[in-house]
Amino acid sequence: MINVDVLLKCNNILGEGITWSNESQTLFWLDISNNTKIYKFNLDNFKSEIFEIPEIITATSIKSQNELVLVSNKGVNIFNTDSQTFLRILDVESTLLNTRSNDGASDAMGRLWFGTMQNNFDKNGKSIPLEENIGKLYKVDTNKKISVVEEGLGIPNTFVWSPDNTNFYFTDTLNGTILSYDFELESGELSNKKNFATFDRGHPDGSTIDTDGCVWNCRWGGSCIVRFTPSGKVDQIIEMPVQNITNCIFGGSDMKTLFITTASNEGKNKNDLDGSLFSINLNYQGIEDNKSKLELS
Repeated sequence: MINVDVLLKCNNILGEGITWSNESQTLFWLDISNNTKIYKFNLDNFKSEIFEIPEIITATSIKSQNELVLVSNKGVNIFNTDSQTFLRILDVESTLLNTRSNDGASDAMGRLWFGTMQNNFDKNGKSIPLEENIGKLYKVDTNKKISVVEEGLGIPNTFVWSPDNTNFYFTDTLNGTILSYDFELESGELSNKKNFATFDRGHPDGSTIDTDGCVWNCRWGGSCIVRFTPSGKVDQIIEMPVQNITNCIFGGSDMKTLFITTASNEGKNKNDLDGSLFSINLNYQGIEDNKSKLELS
């Protein structure tokens, strides 16, 4: 029997962008809105801090103990959690009011990957319908060179690499299928795009990976997390007490705790745990997210 624990009842509207720092034993995640909240939660002392930025921030990558790379609707940014300074380093789709960023992560060479999508927040932060597949998949080299890898995306999610860095896993949530690509680490090139995994509950959202090469995928609207084997087969299903499961990451001193973000729910299954941060102690060991090596000058 797997126990799902409520680590923090934070009532996030759209919890997302979670990452883990082994160095400081700290979790970082986001509550996405027009004024996004950045959460910093230390597992040694259970001290938490919240920073608010007046942009739609959707993805995080650790650069140093005090610095986060943040992807927002305006571009790529650096945030210093000590000085609380927020600095834009790259403009990406900053003049397009009808798009925003979504999920993203760094690869093992420190390049930043992220996706954009139709902006589904109005000026008051309320959700508006998704009607256009106008998103793109971006790659940003460490020297800040930007490449468009794919276009015509609905909701780009799941930025995960296999333990040996030969495969990249990605999904367009609207299509419902997790994809795999052959990945060339030195060049950052993708090839041999193919379907990796599908599941009949909810929609694929954020993911992480363990040392066995299994992908742990959060299911938006599906009230569960699914572990897929490297061949794309369903290995395990973890039932969650809320409906909208958004993202997850392994962390803790032994990297065997899965931390999960969730979102609010206005449907019939709404409950008071929606938007909480959850944790699950497992017998599987995860892999720490890659750090960003993006040049700042």
